[in-house]
Amino acid sequence: MSLATTRWDVQDALRSPEDCAAFIEAALEEAADDPSFIALVLGEVARARGMAQTAREIGMTREGLYKALSPTGNPSFSTVLKVLAALGLRLHVTPA
Repeated sequence: MSLATTRWDVQDALRSPEDCAAFIEAALEEAADDPSFIALVLGEVARARGMAQTAREIGMTREGLYKALSPTGNPSFSTVLKVLAALGLRLHVTPA
């Protein structure tokens, strides 16, 4: 007997700014020492919220933003902050 599964896509779960913030927060807690993972997570959120619009808001091309937030991308800290701002999010630091 085979098990029936359905495909899950994170894009379907990232509907509100709160969902996006929780997703990024979980990624930071899970893999804060892996910048490529964080870039990938930001890319997922940007895609869910609209990559073209996000790119326009931060002054990049859509292709450039896709590349920066890809698994092999290496976005500058400035780009990360701009993406977060365009998504209506802020970086928050708390004591460990």
